[in-house]
Amino acid sequence: MCSKTILLLTVFVFSLRGSLIANDHHKEITLWPTGEVPDEPKDIKERKKPTKTDALGKMRIAYIDNPTLTIYRASEEKANGTGVIICPGGGYNILAWTHEGTEIAEWFNSIGVSAFILKYRVPRRDPETPHSLPLQDAQRAIRIVRSNANKWNVDPDRIGLLGFSAGGHLTVMSGVHYNKKTYPKVDTADDFSARPDFLMPIYPAYLGNRENKDKLSELININKNTPPTFIAITHDDSDRSYYSALLYAALKKNNVVGELHIYSKGGHGYGMRKSKNPVHTWPDRCRDWLGSMGYLDKKEK
Repeated sequence: MCSKTILLLTVFVFSLRGSLIANDHHKEITLWPTGEVPDEPKDIKERKKPTKTDALGKMRIAYIDNPTLTIYRASEEKANGTGVIICPGGGYNILAWTHEGTEIAEWFNSIGVSAFILKYRVPRRDPETPHSLPLQDAQRAIRIVRSNANKWNVDPDRIGLLGFSAGGHLTVMSGVHYNKKTYPKVDTADDFSARPDFLMPIYPAYLGNRENKDKLSELININKNTPPTFIAITHDDSDRSYYSALLYAALKKNNVVGELHIYSKGGHGYGMRKSKNPVHTWPDRCRDWLGSMGYLDKKEK
């Protein structure tokens, strides 16, 4: 075989390999087998609303009845083996898909972290416990990523959650209720643990107790087994900053590794977009924290 032919074959193989990686890069997969999404109310389709995108390019998805994961694999050169499932916010009524989803996934890829955007069920099925069905979706997502760790070049012991607002609440709930059986076993993926290895709630909502305003929700029971947690929020984000402080205090009380950043101004719902307020630097602090925890160290094969 002549050297020119060998060269052409080599180029073809590497092009094909790159194409396969690219095809898997933004692949969207369903969480549940067809027709087996658990506990869906029969009348949910009557509440279907259209997806909207505003002038700033912020897409808001208003209806999900078939939850999915969108895969953003870090490049082979940068991949360090850490994976993060992203939970966009939206009050459990919509999903802020771009500025709290795709933009975050791309940032994670830039630091070698593979990302998986969770399209959990909205709008609220149960006004009293709006997180209940999204928690099923989050647990299922963690198990799917963990069961495919080798395929997606992720360490099964380095899978975390990051969420915004309601997605931040879902992140915390996933970290404290990972042992709760929220749905019947579907397949072998459900043999894997649903415990996240670390949590990153960003301006989390719904952490407060409805009966006692000076306590965390009775559903948020922090203990010594709660995953390490990074929190970022602003002082002017209503009472959410107060409950984020209580969350950190509970982590400290139980000797769980935690880090809390409260910026003076910024409000709510900013994602990671640049602004005149220092809060837009929270991704830098998040990266520092991930590095200090060893999650940005290259995974040895």
